[in-house]
Amino acid sequence: MIKHFRLFFQGALLSYKALFRWLRPSAYIASKIIAPLNQILFFTFLGMYASGQKDASFFIIGNAVQMAAVSGIYGVTMSIGGDRWEGTLPYLFGTPANRFVMFFGRGFFHILDGFLGVWIGLFLGVILLGLDLSAANFPMLLLIILITTFSTSGLGLLLGCLSLITRNVMFVNNTVYFLLLIFAGANIPLESMPPWMHSISRSLPLTRGISTARAAIAGSPASSILPVLLEELLIGLGYMLFGFMLFRWFEQAAKRRGTLEAM
Repeated sequence: MIKHFRLFFQGALLSYKALFRWLRPSAYIASKIIAPLNQILFFTFLGMYASGQKDASFFIIGNAVQMAAVSGIYGVTMSIGGDRWEGTLPYLFGTPANRFVMFFGRGFFHILDGFLGVWIGLFLGVILLGLDLSAANFPMLLLIILITTFSTSGLGLLLGCLSLITRNVMFVNNTVYFLLLIFAGANIPLESMPPWMHSISRSLPLTRGISTARAAIAGSPASSILPVLLEELLIGLGYMLFGFMLFRWFEQAAKRRGTLEAM
């Protein structure tokens, strides 16, 4: 157990430090503060103008929680894909270390990073756009943001496996990120979507996280939030397990073909 914990923590820390391309302060600030601020301002003002709403909270909360996808999708994918890009993938596939612990450790610090990113987005919404948190259920909001970043990182682990077989995974990441902006309810109310879009949104992480975050900030009781939040957690676990199965399949296929760095 101690050996697995050490492998989990050290692997998570080293992958974050060595393979994470936002580690420079300038790149981190640009990715985690300036870009989220631009997104929140753009979609808030655009949404208020298009809908005629005077209350900006719908768009502020939606885009702030959407920030979980910055770390959950881009960060996790880059941590897994970095093994291939930096030439360490053969060592990863050659080690006898527990694959389950090693794989899920890749997302650990990005969950924490995404948790911080959502709070940065909410803070910017408060000081710049007047988001009202006076009625918020903060303990429940903390849990919502943690589970949402977890579920989004599950999708990132799945997408990270694609970086082992494609040279342009950033195209996939960008496509998924902007599809989440449309389908997850950050800027478009779920009830206004046509049935086919609504069906897709229910299968995605973030959808329930955004809706429950709005409910918690409005002061809704935990009893009405927890069942929905449990669904968000199960969806994240599903993506993670599917990603792990793909990772193992890619590893076995790579070893069988003798092509550890590209399949």
